[in-house]
Amino acid sequence: MNKAVVFEDIGLMDYQKAWDYQTKIFDEIVASKSVNRKKEDEGLIVEKTKNHLIFCEHPHVYTLGKSGKESHLLMNSTQLADNDISYHKINRGGDITYHGPGQIVGYPIFDLDNFFTDIHKYLRFIEEAVILTLAEYGIEAGRIDGLTGVWLDINDPIKSRKICALGVKCSRWVTMHGFAFNVNTDLSLFNNIVPCGIDDKAVTSMQKELRKEIDITEVKEKLLVNLANLFDFDIVRN
Repeated sequence: MNKAVVFEDIGLMDYQKAWDYQTKIFDEIVASKSVNRKKEDEGLIVEKTKNHLIFCEHPHVYTLGKSGKESHLLMNSTQLADNDISYHKINRGGDITYHGPGQIVGYPIFDLDNFFTDIHKYLRFIEEAVILTLAEYGIEAGRIDGLTGVWLDINDPIKSRKICALGVKCSRWVTMHGFAFNVNTDLSLFNNIVPCGIDDKAVTSMQKELRKEIDITEVKEKLLVNLANLFDFDIVRN
């Protein structure tokens, strides 16, 4: 097992370029697992698979997951072009969401054989890392039964609002895609979609809750530490 995670913050990057980058890493890890299986069958020593964690921000983009409905995008192609917003149908779970500047997008590309082979535990750990990070800023957050992500006012169906969305892909216990954590996000962009296919819940950000712009670099560092503590991994900075 390899508990080291190569971490890199790639900054603001076009969605397609970031998707291609994480796909390349994902494919390399899956391929190495296939090689290891052959080596095991032949009684040879296998190499440890790698784990990666990418933080980034994206220019304005809407992404639609495999189970999403295109009707949840409330703009046509002309409106998207006029507002300089890109749109991608992608291979993660979940419905439609928005990514943009001021939002921490996290892509853990983990071989869960290095940690635990339980996708639900994996999702809960990501949520918990965000919950712990928010607590450091005095924001109380939690989960809502039946809904993924991190929410505020979880016990009030009228006031409850999402601050972090999750959508992942997992194949041969290797993960990709991940989470979108609203820090200083322009929330007006969520008005053009039915976020995550949920039409009766609002979306929020740290900036809106605390009524001031937040140091996103500081939030990233706190989030990274919380993820490392929960997954018990060693951070290797790239």
